Amino acid sequence: MRPALLTATLLLVSGSPAQQLPVSSHKLSNGMRILIHEDHDIPNVALYLFFQVGSRNERSGATGMSHFFEHMMFNGARKYGPKQFDIQMENAGGSNNAYTSFDVTVYTDWFPASALELMFDMEADRIQNLAFDPKMIESERGVVYSERRLRVDNSNSGAVVEQLYAAAFQTHPYHWPVIGWAADIENWKIGDLKEHFRMGYAPNNCVAVVAGAIREADVMRLARKYLEPISPHDPPPPVHAREPQQLGERRVEIRKPAQAPMLAAGYHVPETRHPDTPALEMLARILSAGRSSRLYRRLVDHDQSVLEVSVDLQETLDPGLMMLFAQLRPGAKPEAVEQAVEEEIDRLRREPPSTAELEKGRNQALTAFYRSLRTISGKANALGRAEIFRGGHLKLGSYAADMRRVTAQDVSTAAARYLLRRNRTVVTLIPEASGPEALP
Repeated sequence: MRPALLTATLLLVSGSPAQQLPVSSHKLSNGMRILIHEDHDIPNVALYLFFQVGSRNERSGATGMSHFFEHMMFNGARKYGPKQFDIQMENAGGSNNAYTSFDVTVYTDWFPASALELMFDMEADRIQNLAFDPKMIESERGVVYSERRLRVDNSNSGAVVEQLYAAAFQTHPYHWPVIGWAADIENWKIGDLKEHFRMGYAPNNCVAVVAGAIREADVMRLARKYLEPISPHDPPPPVHAREPQQLGERRVEIRKPAQAPMLAAGYHVPETRHPDTPALEMLARILSAGRSSRLYRRLVDHDQSVLEVSVDLQETLDPGLMMLFAQLRPGAKPEAVEQAVEEEIDRLRREPPSTAELEKGRNQALTAFYRSLRTISGKANALGRAEIFRGGHLKLGSYAADMRRVTAQDVSTAAARYLLRRNRTVVTLIPEASGPEALP
């Protein structure tokens, strides 16, 4: 079977003349999708492999496995043994990393163009022939458990965010943490790990993005040589769970040693592909992006009750959360901060933002967007995420236009539709004493 081919030029329209981002799209006979963007400004390449598997595709009692493979994929396969992936890459002048989210596990490689064939060979080896050495599994289990202790158990902000999602989602698998519950990490069985790997890390569940000093013909020649022979597997089962509408506010209180209180609130919002997403992105910026944002001026400058505040909207395949997070000053009252936040949100529900606020939000969004595309790494990441979360990589070309179409009334409507008390979950961290004075 010959791979399907689509070549398109994305017009990234800003206030200046359109920028062109030529992208060719291929599909191998085993189902792997490949996006190629040629950029010869520097003699380097970024290779991103997006596997559409994350904590969303796990089950109760076996959480954290996708994050485990973020680590395990660097620990040896049939041709390139333990630690050889890093060693060979560094010898060639490259580097790598990976990240896991609710929905994807992504492996990132940056290297000189001269190492392109080596990278295809090493990636094919670990996709097809990852080693499941029991000693290495136990070693990485310990590494992941240590990371959980660092990022959640011994991190106040990590504990707050984990409890927020656990309380906000009762049906959907966004309920459990990407890193996994502690008891699950302790009890992964090798059979569960092998099945999860077979299901999620198959070529037909992968989008590969190659950007940099390459030629399309060379990339496809190597893809057919190294990647196309890998057999496809049954993909992860569809996630049919849908979180029911929240009918009332949920609250969680955490008491643990801390220097100051923390406050987080999560509001249920649609998946990233939803047409309300641009308005929600603008709403988040008007609330907390920069020193002139509403919450910064109210909480940091005026009330001086908060050290930092943010409102974030994460890309998700299914409906997720818009999350507000505030680090309070020592001695500040969470209930007072919460009331101030509600007053600012209520003002946005009733009165659309000013023209100046809207223009500032657009400028911030477009500046961040175009800055992300200045590097081959940024382009590879943006193309892959658009392919998975926004309905296709061609959607990248309409991002600027989508943001420019957002009106002040759209922002106000989004606030009135989603930022409601009955639609939110609130987590408060209350500092308590530690050491001899703490209660048993």
